[in-house]
Amino acid sequence: MTDKQSKNNLANERTDLAENRTEWAEDRTIMANERTFAGWMRTGLAAVGIGLGFNALFGKLEPFWVPKAIASIFMIIGIFIFWVAQRNGCAVQGRLNCHHATPVKPTNMRIISGLMGTGAVTLIVAIWMMDFRS
Repeated sequence: MTDKQSKNNLANERTDLAENRTEWAEDRTIMANERTFAGWMRTGLAAVGIGLGFNALFGKLEPFWVPKAIASIFMIIGIFIFWVAQRNGCAVQGRLNCHHATPVKPTNMRIISGLMGTGAVTLIVAIWMMDFRS
């Protein structure tokens, strides 16, 4: 093998290794995006839980609408967080290509956040329909 062939082989090996590292980095980024999405969803659920807890603890305050309004604000914040989570998560997934990892489909992210948002809206309606004054 000539010196030139040896250098070409070495260059090709380095190029292959660099491409593998890039693919692995992209897969790690996809997985990090999914963890971030899950973190945002937990934060949204925490906001909804704070709203429910506030209403449960202070539901008998006067005027009657104050605890409901405060609980609703927290739940609306949770809904907003769900929406931002799916928007950002889907945007990142759209920019990346998976190589060895199997990412969560953007449609599933939208379904999950949509269901969480629908559940929060249902809780808001239920809170406003409940009568704590008795």
